[in-house]
Amino acid sequence: MMRVLLGMLALLFTVQLQSQCEIWVGKSNENEIKEWHTIYRSALKAKDYAFAEENWKLAYAAAPAADGKRDSHFIDGVTLLKEKLANETDETKKKEIKEQIIAMYDQAIECYKSRTIKLKCDTDVCYNQKIGMLEGRKGYDMYYTLNSPYSKNLEALTDAIEFSGDEVEYVVFAPLANIAVYQFQKGRMDKNTARTLYESMIDLLDMKIDQNGNYVQYYKDSKKIVESTYNKIAREVFDCEYFVAKLRPDYEADPDNPETLKTTLAILKKQGCEPGNAFFDEIDAKWKKYASEENAKIQAEFEKKNPSVAAKKLYDQGKFTEAVAKYQEAIEKGTEDEKKAGYYFSMASIQFRKLSQYSAARKSALKAAELRPGWGRPYLLIGDMYAKSSRKCGDDWNQRLAVLAAIEKYRYAKRVDESVTDEANNKIGIYSRSKPTQDMGFMRGKKKGDAVSVSCWIGETVRLDYQ
Repeated sequence: MMRVLLGMLALLFTVQLQSQCEIWVGKSNENEIKEWHTIYRSALKAKDYAFAEENWKLAYAAAPAADGKRDSHFIDGVTLLKEKLANETDETKKKEIKEQIIAMYDQAIECYKSRTIKLKCDTDVCYNQKIGMLEGRKGYDMYYTLNSPYSKNLEALTDAIEFSGDEVEYVVFAPLANIAVYQFQKGRMDKNTARTLYESMIDLLDMKIDQNGNYVQYYKDSKKIVESTYNKIAREVFDCEYFVAKLRPDYEADPDNPETLKTTLAILKKQGCEPGNAFFDEIDAKWKKYASEENAKIQAEFEKKNPSVAAKKLYDQGKFTEAVAKYQEAIEKGTEDEKKAGYYFSMASIQFRKLSQYSAARKSALKAAELRPGWGRPYLLIGDMYAKSSRKCGDDWNQRLAVLAAIEKYRYAKRVDESVTDEANNKIGIYSRSKPTQDMGFMRGKKKGDAVSVSCWIGETVRLDYQ
């Protein structure tokens, strides 16, 4: 009889799967079945797959559900069949092995559903969790090893979540997310189903992460995979109104938290929410107000540390006196002569052109020139001061002497700084027509080259020159 049985089982893994959940307890050959069980388990542990296979076949054929307290004959069968699949090259045989692997899982599941295999925890929750675990591992193998049709694979993975509940294993999530996204993209899953699956997965993952158990990192990694995978269809599956409903409770719990505002607004924009949506507009307005206030604080702090920036801002606002004060502050805080020279020049320009403070402007310009030797522009500016104020320097003679003072400054500017030569020559050409005439000098007993004093605020001595 034994020889006949072995002959029937000799064909490579063509196992006749048992539909019933028979156990060895009470059988006439119970001890023999136990021996086969012990032998194949030891051989499997030692990775002696051929010897393990031979004795597993005997144990499984006689008692698929072992002693009714374990599913090892089914799950070990899966292990042996997967090993056989990895080494098989014939496509027909590979297909048969794959079907047998799924059948092994299904039979184990049925034995738990019928309570033929007993658990120590004899409650519906315990049995459902065990069933869910097997459905999940079956679904995992269907996806990564068996290349099963997605519709069947999806059924196993969703059953895993339904039965496992809070104890769902992390192996379920990556394949389920990939299948759901693929099915949606191919029009085989509607938006609501895809979204519901996503919500279920994220809720379960968040719960497992919060529990901080031994496998927490695996659940964290799974969450990243699910989110990344669903990003491919996010705009199609998760519309604006969905996210408004989802995000509103968190926002209302802490409506003035800037991080909440920032995160909420970013998600709404990403999901296609636009101005006109009441919730979007509320968040957008509050964030802009907060950002504006924060930017103002940052700008104020920056300007406090960089008064020259504040000075330019004040100038643009037409607050010229305040701008001069800020440039003075920048000079007092500054350490680099080059920069301080620039601040003095800016001060001089404002004092001259905007405030008509000629003496103060000249003083500032000369300080700029002192701090930056070889810079002609401060002297051009002083020349402009003299030329502009010339009409206020008394009679026609003194006005023309003021023009001479301006021309001398232009000439000096190009002498120390070749880069301003063209500008200086242009100004000299313009004002040369306003120099004194020889007749005016003759009447005063002055000849060309004489040193003469310029009246009014200028107070300089120039060499007399005629038109």
